[in-house]
Amino acid sequence: MRVQEPAPKPAPWPYKTKRYTMLHRIYDRTTARIDDNSKLIVVEGPIASGKSRFAQELADELEMVYFPEANLDMMFTNEYGYDLKQLDSQLPESCRSFDVNNFLMNPKHRLTATFQLQQYAVKYSQYLDALAHVLSTGQGVILDRCVYSDFVFLEAMYNKGYISKGARALYYEIRKNSISELLKPHLIIYLDVSVNKILENIQKRKISYEKNSPVLSADYLAAMEKYYKQHYLKEMSRTTELLVYDWSNEGEVEIIVEDIERINFDVRDEQDPKFMDWRYPRDEFFAFLRNKYSDQKDFLMTYLNVPRFDVPELLIDADDAKLAQEIYESAPGNEYASGYNTSMG
Repeated sequence: MRVQEPAPKPAPWPYKTKRYTMLHRIYDRTTARIDDNSKLIVVEGPIASGKSRFAQELADELEMVYFPEANLDMMFTNEYGYDLKQLDSQLPESCRSFDVNNFLMNPKHRLTATFQLQQYAVKYSQYLDALAHVLSTGQGVILDRCVYSDFVFLEAMYNKGYISKGARALYYEIRKNSISELLKPHLIIYLDVSVNKILENIQKRKISYEKNSPVLSADYLAAMEKYYKQHYLKEMSRTTELLVYDWSNEGEVEIIVEDIERINFDVRDEQDPKFMDWRYPRDEFFAFLRNKYSDQKDFLMTYLNVPRFDVPELLIDADDAKLAQEIYESAPGNEYASGYNTSMG
Protein backbone atom coordinates (compact mmCIF):
# COMPACT_ATOMS: atom_id res chain seq x y z
CA MET A 1 0.00 0.00 0.00
CA ARG A 2 2.82 2.41 0.79
CA VAL A 3 4.40 2.14 -2.68
CA GLN A 4 1.24 3.35 -4.42
CA GLU A 5 1.36 6.85 -5.88
CA PRO A 6 -0.27 9.18 -3.33
CA ALA A 7 -3.38 11.07 -4.41
CA PRO A 8 -2.79 14.76 -5.12
CA LYS A 9 -3.70 17.09 -2.28
CA PRO A 10 -3.11 20.73 -1.29
CA ALA A 11 0.31 21.78 -0.07
CA PRO A 12 0.81 21.79 3.71
CA TRP A 13 -0.62 24.88 5.37
CA PRO A 14 2.14 26.90 7.17
CA TYR A 15 0.23 26.94 10.45
CA LYS A 16 3.26 28.12 12.46
CA THR A 17 3.51 31.41 10.56
CA LYS A 18 0.08 31.93 8.99
CA ARG A 19 -3.32 32.07 10.64
CA TYR A 20 -6.27 29.96 9.49
CA THR A 21 -9.25 32.32 9.66
CA MET A 22 -12.97 32.07 8.93
CA LEU A 23 -12.28 33.29 5.39
CA HIS A 24 -9.63 30.62 4.81
CA ARG A 25 -12.14 27.92 5.74
CA ILE A 26 -14.14 28.69 2.59
CA TYR A 27 -11.43 27.86 0.05
CA ASP A 28 -8.90 25.76 1.99
CA ARG A 29 -10.71 22.60 3.02
CA THR A 30 -9.19 20.56 5.82
CA THR A 31 -10.44 17.15 4.70
CA ALA A 32 -8.70 17.61 1.33
CA ARG A 33 -5.40 16.90 3.10
CA ILE A 34 -6.57 14.02 5.28
CA ASP A 35 -5.53 10.57 4.05
CA ASP A 36 -4.30 7.22 5.41
CA ASN A 37 -1.12 8.90 6.65
CA SER A 38 -2.99 11.48 8.73
CA LYS A 39 -2.76 9.62 12.02
CA LEU A 40 -1.71 10.51 15.55
CA ILE A 41 0.34 7.66 17.04
CA VAL A 42 1.77 7.62 20.56
CA VAL A 43 4.67 5.41 21.66
CA GLU A 44 4.61 4.64 25.37
CA GLY A 45 6.83 2.64 27.67
CA PRO A 46 8.93 2.82 30.81
CA ILE A 47 12.21 4.67 31.12
CA ALA A 48 15.21 3.05 29.40
CA SER A 49 12.96 0.86 27.25
CA GLY A 50 14.30 2.14 23.92
CA LYS A 51 11.01 3.81 23.01
CA SER A 52 12.56 7.09 21.80
CA ARG A 53 14.78 5.31 19.28
CA PHE A 54 11.88 3.12 18.20
CA ALA A 55 9.53 6.12 17.81
CA GLN A 56 12.07 7.90 15.60
CA GLU A 57 12.55 4.81 13.41
CA LEU A 58 8.80 4.30 13.13
CA ALA A 59 8.28 7.92 12.07
CA ASP A 60 10.92 7.52 9.35
CA GLU A 61 9.34 4.27 8.14
CA LEU A 62 5.82 5.71 7.98
CA GLU A 63 6.98 9.10 6.63
CA MET A 64 5.49 10.89 9.62
CA VAL A 65 6.95 13.66 11.76
CA TYR A 66 8.54 12.68 15.09
CA PHE A 67 7.81 14.70 18.23
CA PRO A 68 10.38 13.86 20.96
CA GLU A 69 9.21 13.55 24.55
CA ALA A 70 8.17 16.93 25.93
CA ASN A 71 10.43 18.32 28.63
CA LEU A 72 10.85 21.53 30.58
CA ASP A 73 13.48 22.86 28.17
CA MET A 74 10.43 23.81 26.10
CA MET A 75 9.33 26.07 28.95
CA PHE A 76 12.71 27.45 30.00
CA THR A 77 14.04 28.29 26.51
CA ASN A 78 12.71 31.47 24.93
CA GLU A 79 12.09 32.11 21.23
CA TYR A 80 15.69 33.24 20.71
CA GLY A 81 17.10 30.03 22.17
CA TYR A 82 18.23 31.62 25.42
CA ASP A 83 18.21 29.16 28.34
CA LEU A 84 16.37 30.87 31.20
CA LYS A 85 17.76 28.31 33.65
CA GLN A 86 20.95 30.38 33.58
CA LEU A 87 19.11 32.92 35.71
CA ASP A 88 18.50 30.51 38.62
CA SER A 89 21.32 31.95 40.75
CA GLN A 90 19.56 35.34 40.72
CA LEU A 91 16.12 33.98 41.59
CA PRO A 92 14.51 33.10 44.93
CA GLU A 93 14.47 29.35 45.51
CA SER A 94 10.69 29.15 45.07
CA CYS A 95 10.99 30.54 41.52
CA ARG A 96 13.96 28.57 40.20
CA SER A 97 13.79 25.95 37.48
CA PHE A 98 13.39 22.33 38.51
CA ASP A 99 13.52 19.72 35.77
CA VAL A 100 13.59 15.92 35.57
CA ASN A 101 17.30 15.78 36.42
CA ASN A 102 16.68 17.73 39.64
CA PHE A 103 13.70 15.57 40.53
CA LEU A 104 15.58 12.30 40.02
CA MET A 105 18.31 13.45 42.39
CA ASN A 106 16.15 15.29 44.93
CA PRO A 107 12.55 13.99 44.76
CA LYS A 108 11.45 15.44 48.13
CA HIS A 109 12.26 19.02 47.12
CA ARG A 110 9.64 21.73 47.60
CA LEU A 111 9.46 22.25 43.82
CA THR A 112 8.55 18.63 42.96
CA ALA A 113 4.82 19.41 42.77
CA THR A 114 5.50 22.46 40.59
CA PHE A 115 7.70 20.31 38.37
CA GLN A 116 4.94 17.76 37.78
CA LEU A 117 2.34 20.41 36.96
CA GLN A 118 4.79 21.99 34.50
CA GLN A 119 5.38 18.57 32.95
CA TYR A 120 1.66 18.31 32.28
CA ALA A 121 1.66 21.81 30.78
CA VAL A 122 4.46 21.14 28.27
CA LYS A 123 2.91 17.82 27.24
CA TYR A 124 -0.46 19.52 26.78
CA SER A 125 1.20 22.23 24.69
CA GLN A 126 3.02 19.68 22.55
CA TYR A 127 -0.15 17.67 21.97
CA LEU A 128 -1.91 20.81 20.71
CA ASP A 129 0.98 21.28 18.27
CA ALA A 130 0.64 17.67 17.12
CA LEU A 131 -3.08 18.10 16.42
CA ALA A 132 -2.44 21.36 14.58
CA HIS A 133 0.19 19.62 12.43
CA VAL A 134 -2.05 16.71 11.44
CA LEU A 135 -5.03 18.91 10.53
CA SER A 136 -2.99 21.63 8.78
CA THR A 137 -0.64 19.44 6.75
CA GLY A 138 -2.25 15.98 6.57
CA GLN A 139 1.04 14.43 7.72
CA GLY A 140 0.88 11.95 10.60
CA VAL A 141 2.66 12.49 13.91
CA ILE A 142 4.54 10.03 16.12
CA LEU A 143 4.60 11.23 19.74
CA ASP A 144 7.11 9.98 22.32
CA ARG A 145 4.71 9.76 25.28
CA CYS A 146 1.81 12.21 25.55
CA VAL A 147 -0.33 14.23 27.91
CA TYR A 148 -2.87 11.42 28.39
CA SER A 149 -0.32 9.19 30.15
CA ASP A 150 1.21 11.91 32.31
CA PHE A 151 -0.89 10.93 35.34
CA VAL A 152 1.07 7.64 35.48
CA PHE A 153 4.09 9.62 36.73
CA LEU A 154 1.96 11.61 39.15
CA GLU A 155 0.56 8.44 40.73
CA ALA A 156 4.01 6.84 41.04
CA MET A 157 5.25 10.02 42.74
CA TYR A 158 2.22 10.17 45.04
CA ASN A 159 2.67 6.48 45.88
CA LYS A 160 6.22 7.23 47.11
CA GLY A 161 5.20 10.34 49.04
CA TYR A 162 6.88 12.84 46.72
CA ILE A 163 3.57 14.62 45.96
CA SER A 164 1.08 15.80 48.58
CA LYS A 165 -2.62 14.99 48.58
CA GLY A 166 -3.46 18.62 47.84
CA ALA A 167 -1.08 18.83 44.85
CA ARG A 168 -2.50 15.57 43.49
CA ALA A 169 -6.05 16.92 43.78
CA LEU A 170 -5.06 20.13 41.95
CA TYR A 171 -3.38 18.10 39.18
CA TYR A 172 -6.58 16.17 38.48
CA GLU A 173 -8.61 19.37 38.61
CA ILE A 174 -6.37 20.89 35.93
CA ARG A 175 -6.46 17.68 33.89
CA LYS A 176 -10.25 17.52 34.00
CA ASN A 177 -10.50 21.18 33.02
CA SER A 178 -8.24 20.85 29.95
CA ILE A 179 -7.97 17.37 28.49
CA SER A 180 -11.51 17.24 27.09
CA GLU A 181 -10.44 19.86 24.52
CA LEU A 182 -8.20 17.31 22.76
CA LEU A 183 -8.72 14.52 20.24
CA LYS A 184 -7.50 11.14 21.44
CA PRO A 185 -4.74 9.45 19.42
CA HIS A 186 -5.54 6.89 16.74
CA LEU A 187 -3.04 4.37 18.07
CA ILE A 188 -0.99 3.72 21.19
CA ILE A 189 2.03 1.42 20.99
CA TYR A 190 3.20 0.22 24.40
CA LEU A 191 6.67 -1.30 24.70
CA ASP A 192 6.54 -3.62 27.70
CA VAL A 193 9.75 -4.15 29.68
CA SER A 194 10.00 -5.83 33.09
CA VAL A 195 11.14 -3.84 36.11
CA ASN A 196 14.31 -5.91 36.49
CA LYS A 197 15.19 -5.30 32.85
CA ILE A 198 14.58 -1.57 33.24
CA LEU A 199 16.96 -1.42 36.21
CA GLU A 200 19.53 -3.31 34.17
CA ASN A 201 19.13 -0.91 31.24
CA ILE A 202 19.50 2.11 33.53
CA GLN A 203 22.84 0.79 34.75
CA LYS A 204 23.97 0.17 31.15
CA ARG A 205 23.02 3.68 30.02
CA LYS A 206 25.38 5.15 32.65
CA ILE A 207 23.51 8.45 32.86
CA SER A 208 24.56 9.74 36.28
CA TYR A 209 21.26 11.30 37.38
CA GLU A 210 19.44 8.06 36.45
CA LYS A 211 22.02 5.58 37.71
CA ASN A 212 22.43 7.33 41.09
CA SER A 213 18.81 8.39 41.49
CA PRO A 214 16.94 7.50 44.69
CA VAL A 215 13.71 7.68 42.64
CA LEU A 216 14.24 4.91 40.10
CA SER A 217 13.74 2.01 42.49
CA ALA A 218 11.89 -1.23 41.86
CA ASP A 219 8.89 0.08 43.84
CA TYR A 220 8.63 3.30 41.84
CA LEU A 221 8.94 1.51 38.50
CA ALA A 222 6.41 -1.14 39.59
CA ALA A 223 3.93 1.62 40.49
CA MET A 224 4.40 3.15 37.04
CA GLU A 225 3.84 -0.22 35.39
CA LYS A 226 0.66 -0.75 37.41
CA TYR A 227 -0.86 2.57 36.39
CA TYR A 228 0.21 2.16 32.79
CA LYS A 229 -1.41 -1.25 32.40
CA GLN A 230 -4.33 -1.24 34.82
CA HIS A 231 -5.49 2.33 34.27
CA TYR A 232 -4.05 4.20 31.28
CA LEU A 233 -4.01 1.44 28.65
CA LYS A 234 -7.28 -0.04 29.88
CA GLU A 235 -9.04 3.32 29.70
CA MET A 236 -7.61 4.40 26.34
CA SER A 237 -8.28 1.06 24.62
CA ARG A 238 -11.99 1.94 24.43
CA THR A 239 -11.50 4.73 21.92
CA THR A 240 -7.95 4.16 20.66
CA GLU A 241 -6.33 1.18 18.94
CA LEU A 242 -3.72 -0.49 21.15
CA LEU A 243 -0.64 -2.56 20.30
CA VAL A 244 1.49 -4.03 23.09
CA TYR A 245 4.89 -5.67 22.55
CA ASP A 246 7.37 -7.42 24.79
CA TRP A 247 10.36 -5.14 24.26
CA SER A 248 12.82 -6.77 26.68
CA ASN A 249 15.15 -7.60 23.79
CA GLU A 250 13.63 -5.00 21.44
CA GLY A 251 12.23 -6.04 18.07
CA GLU A 252 11.89 -5.24 14.38
CA VAL A 253 10.20 -1.99 13.38
CA GLU A 254 9.11 -3.52 10.06
CA ILE A 255 6.98 -6.14 11.84
CA ILE A 256 5.17 -3.47 13.82
CA VAL A 257 4.60 -1.46 10.66
CA GLU A 258 2.88 -4.51 9.17
CA ASP A 259 0.68 -4.78 12.27
CA ILE A 260 -0.26 -1.11 11.93
CA GLU A 261 -1.19 -1.55 8.28
CA ARG A 262 -3.61 -4.34 9.22
CA ILE A 263 -5.61 -2.04 11.51
CA ASN A 264 -8.91 -0.78 10.14
CA PHE A 265 -8.88 2.90 11.04
CA ASP A 266 -11.97 3.58 8.91
CA VAL A 267 -14.65 2.59 11.44
CA ARG A 268 -18.05 3.85 10.29
CA ASP A 269 -20.31 2.33 12.94
CA GLU A 270 -21.53 5.25 15.04
CA GLN A 271 -22.06 2.93 18.01
CA ASP A 272 -18.39 1.88 17.99
CA PRO A 273 -16.35 4.19 20.28
CA LYS A 274 -13.11 3.49 18.36
CA PHE A 275 -11.73 6.69 16.78
CA MET A 276 -14.94 8.52 17.70
CA ASP A 277 -12.99 11.77 18.21
CA TRP A 278 -12.01 11.75 14.54
CA ARG A 279 -15.41 10.93 13.00
CA TYR A 280 -16.87 14.21 11.81
CA PRO A 281 -19.31 14.15 8.88
CA ARG A 282 -18.61 17.64 7.57
CA ASP A 283 -15.46 19.58 6.72
CA GLU A 284 -16.67 22.51 8.85
CA PHE A 285 -16.06 20.53 12.03
CA PHE A 286 -12.44 19.78 11.09
CA ALA A 287 -11.95 23.41 10.04
CA PHE A 288 -13.19 24.54 13.45
CA LEU A 289 -10.77 22.18 15.21
CA ARG A 290 -7.91 23.24 12.94
CA ASN A 291 -8.48 26.87 13.81
CA LYS A 292 -8.74 26.03 17.52
CA TYR A 293 -5.50 24.07 17.74
CA SER A 294 -3.35 26.26 15.50
CA ASP A 295 -4.67 29.80 16.16
CA GLN A 296 -6.21 29.58 19.62
CA LYS A 297 -3.49 27.66 21.42
CA ASP A 298 -2.79 30.48 23.87
CA PHE A 299 -6.46 30.49 24.87
CA LEU A 300 -6.49 26.70 25.35
CA MET A 301 -3.40 26.94 27.55
CA THR A 302 -5.35 29.18 29.95
CA TYR A 303 -7.45 26.12 30.83
CA LEU A 304 -4.49 25.08 32.98
CA ASN A 305 -4.91 28.14 35.22
CA VAL A 306 -6.87 26.66 38.10
CA PRO A 307 -6.34 28.77 41.26
CA ARG A 308 -5.80 26.87 44.49
CA PHE A 309 -4.44 28.46 47.66
CA ASP A 310 -4.49 25.47 49.98
CA VAL A 311 -1.33 23.77 48.67
CA PRO A 312 1.60 25.49 50.43
CA GLU A 313 4.36 24.07 48.22
CA LEU A 314 2.75 25.67 45.16
CA LEU A 315 2.47 29.17 46.63
CA ILE A 316 5.08 31.85 45.93
CA ASP A 317 5.64 34.93 48.08
CA ALA A 318 4.51 38.11 46.30
CA ASP A 319 7.93 39.77 46.63
CA ASP A 320 9.63 36.67 45.24
CA ALA A 321 7.22 36.55 42.31
CA LYS A 322 7.77 40.24 41.53
CA LEU A 323 11.56 39.83 41.61
CA ALA A 324 11.38 36.75 39.38
CA GLN A 325 9.19 38.57 36.87
CA GLU A 326 11.62 41.48 36.67
CA ILE A 327 14.59 39.16 36.16
CA TYR A 328 12.84 37.13 33.45
CA GLU A 329 11.64 40.23 31.62
CA SER A 330 15.19 41.63 31.54
CA ALA A 331 16.64 38.37 30.13
CA PRO A 332 18.09 38.42 26.58
CA GLY A 333 15.20 38.14 24.14
CA ASN A 334 12.50 38.86 26.73
CA GLU A 335 12.80 42.63 26.96
CA TYR A 336 10.47 43.31 24.04
CA ALA A 337 8.02 41.35 21.91
CA SER A 338 9.43 38.65 19.63
CA GLY A 339 11.13 40.23 16.63
CA TYR A 340 11.90 43.53 18.36
CA ASN A 341 14.89 42.58 20.52
CA THR A 342 17.78 44.21 18.68
CA SER A 343 20.30 42.83 21.20
CA MET A 344 19.43 39.34 19.86
CA GLY A 345 19.78 40.38 16.25
